[in-house]
Amino acid sequence: MPKTRMVIRQEIKEQILSRLKNEGVPVIKLAEEHGISPNTIYGWLARSASGHPSLLEFAKLKKRNQALTELLGQVMIESELLKKKKTH
Repeated sequence: MPKTRMVIRQEIKEQILSRLKNEGVPVIKLAEEHGISPNTIYGWLARSASGHPSLLEFAKLKKRNQALTELLGQVMIESELLKKKKTH
């Protein structure tokens, strides 16, 4: 008996990939919730991956990078202040 192939609507695929990327839901959990193989989801990821982020993704990454850089700067300043307090 041949295997029947389950057809998954595009909006469901997009929802699954969105939850994976934006919410960090594990592939295994998503696969179980939707009754599909984790390999199916990994295949979708591979096909949707591109070498370059979209402009929106780039803007988000740039903003996140700036916030992390500022946070790192604050941590370094606080660390130096703590070192100075310990030596005096």
